[in-house]
Amino acid sequence: MNRPCIAIPLGDPAGIGPEIVVKALTDKELYDICRPLVIGDREVVRQAMDFCGLKLEIHGIDEPQEGLYKPGTIDLIDLANVDIGRLQMGRVQAMGGRAAYEFIEKSVQLALDQKVDAIATTPINKESLKTAGVEYIGHTEILAGLTGTQDPLTLFEVKNLRVFFLTRHVSLRKACDLITRERVLDYIKRCTDALRRLGITRGTLAVAGLNPHCGEHGLFGDEEVRHIEPAIEEARRLGYDVAGPIGADSVFHLALTGRFSAVLSLYHDQGHIATKTLDFERTIALTVGLPFLRTSVDHGTAFDIAGTGKASAVSMAEAVRVAAKYAPHYNRSI
Repeated sequence: MNRPCIAIPLGDPAGIGPEIVVKALTDKELYDICRPLVIGDREVVRQAMDFCGLKLEIHGIDEPQEGLYKPGTIDLIDLANVDIGRLQMGRVQAMGGRAAYEFIEKSVQLALDQKVDAIATTPINKESLKTAGVEYIGHTEILAGLTGTQDPLTLFEVKNLRVFFLTRHVSLRKACDLITRERVLDYIKRCTDALRRLGITRGTLAVAGLNPHCGEHGLFGDEEVRHIEPAIEEARRLGYDVAGPIGADSVFHLALTGRFSAVLSLYHDQGHIATKTLDFERTIALTVGLPFLRTSVDHGTAFDIAGTGKASAVSMAEAVRVAAKYAPHYNRSI
């Protein structure tokens, strides 16, 4: 099997990213399905192994093709950009923000050069980025900026449930204002295309309702009547396999049981609550629409436990698995 190469930037070195990476790479099964490549700093990796009580060999390389990719070894492209003596665990600091950004930047360049097949990212800290003078607020914005991509899609996957988001980090009031016929129709088209890029060519996309019971034909909220239903009807006329609006109290369960291939959630928490309640640690974020596939853990830097070795690596290992699962389909579609 031609195992895809998955770049893993370490994330903020003052957070739990390095710890969950080294823990995840003790999973021998990951090496059966992919070639995991860490982009980071050697001393940070060594420190993380000390925190976790692990002894793995660090194999420093300059190019992905030089990796050994075997259990017990961490293949590392060392950017040597962290002064370990000055690093303060669990603290916002410019050095951590700058290093995290440079790890991502290098990973993106490798992906654009087609030297790696996907990127599985670890947590970064928005305040540390700002302190470092990085102009982006988070991963999605960094990746979009470095690749010139406009408004990439976010997709969550956990077990059999896949959820897209019509809106992301805006207030609930603004999210409601963004639910327009034009936007819903555009997202139906883009979500369908995204599923195809991942190799999912069959199944119906469901659009969640906004109001309780989808507004009961305008009795309590008319967004469904004025915007969501017309968008779905237009999409069907154009040949898209889409259903809805379907009440948010049932649509995620129906998708989980196989009725739908994915759900278009209308605002941030609507989809986050559904996926994370199902399985918080195995909820993986995918960024679709970039020139390469990106997956990510869906938790933060956990500064409160950084440096203790307590952080769970379940989500990190799952992010790598999902990247390995979809990267071959995604790259063939480009």
